[in-house]
Parts: sequence; structure tokens; C-alpha cells
Amino acid sequence: MTPQIISWIVSLIAGSAGGNIVGALVKNRNLGPMLNTVLGLVGGGIGGQVLPQLIPALGGLFGGGDANYAGTGVLSAIAGALLPLIVSFLKKPAFAAA
Repeated sequence: MTPQIISWIVSLIAGSAGGNIVGALVKNRNLGPMLNTVLGLVGGGIGGQVLPQLIPALGGLFGGGDANYAGTGVLSAIAGALLPLIVSFLKKPAFAAA
């Protein structure tokens, strides 16, 4: 396997894990396991692969790139956690009337 493929796999796995972790930690913002996973995958792919290309400082800060899988995983997990959280704020009101 090429380093680029491994980097994408790490990004997708870390992103989906980040999405599910934020769903478990923030119960009132949970979108459900399927949506958290899908949004985490998207966020992880964007965060680990696209953002370091657009903003080179992120790649240097987290050690992104094909050879450093740990840095790619950290950046992907953060982005994978943020995307479901952002979508939950757009989808659900902050304070629901009881």
C-alpha cells in the first residue's frame, strides 16, 4: 500500500472515531451513531487530507502529511469531532423547551 492510501485510511478511521466520541460525550448534541459516523468520516477526510493542503501551517503544526500518520490522525479526529458538533448546533436548538 502506498503512504497516501494509508494516510487516507488513518484519516477516515480517526474522523469517524472523533465523530462518535463527541456524540457520546455531548448527549444533548448527539445526532445518532450513523450520522455521527458519516459526518466524522467527512470531517476526518477533510481535516486530515484537505486542510493541510489548503493551510500548510496545519500540516506543520500537527505533523500532517503522508509519512506522519499520528499527526494526520490527530488532525482528522479533531475535524471529525467538530463537524458533527457544528451540524448539531445548526440542526437542533440550543435550549429545547421542556
